Amino acid sequence: QVQLVESGGGLVQPGGSLRLSCAASGSIASINVMGWYRQVPGKQREWVAHITSGGRTNYADSVKGRFTMSRGSAKNTVYLQMNTLQPADTAVYYCSLSSSRMYWGQGTQVTVSS
Repeated sequence: QVQLVESGGGLVQPGGSLRLSCAASGSIASINVMGWYRQVPGKQREWVAHITSGGRTNYADSVKGRFTMSRGSAKNTVYLQMNTLQPADTAVYYCSLSSSRMYWGQGTQVTVSS
């Protein structure tokens, strides 16, 4: 079993920054992909970014150039640095880990508003 715990969400003004963290624990395969998704009420969950166990990253077009995903020195921790935030970035952000199956965290709210 794998547990994912996100932190770092909150309220920020447009143009501001936030950094989300996700710590994974449990029986984690050495080869995995960790990702961030987001969801607003009434809409499908949307992929934001992912990072492979080898460190390769990929981003949705809507966040490319503004968001950066990285792994911590403890490989089972990932971060999402979000810069130049816009109201359209408001959502619940979920951490995911994909190995033999997909695991999800409980989500953290990000609100971008003046």
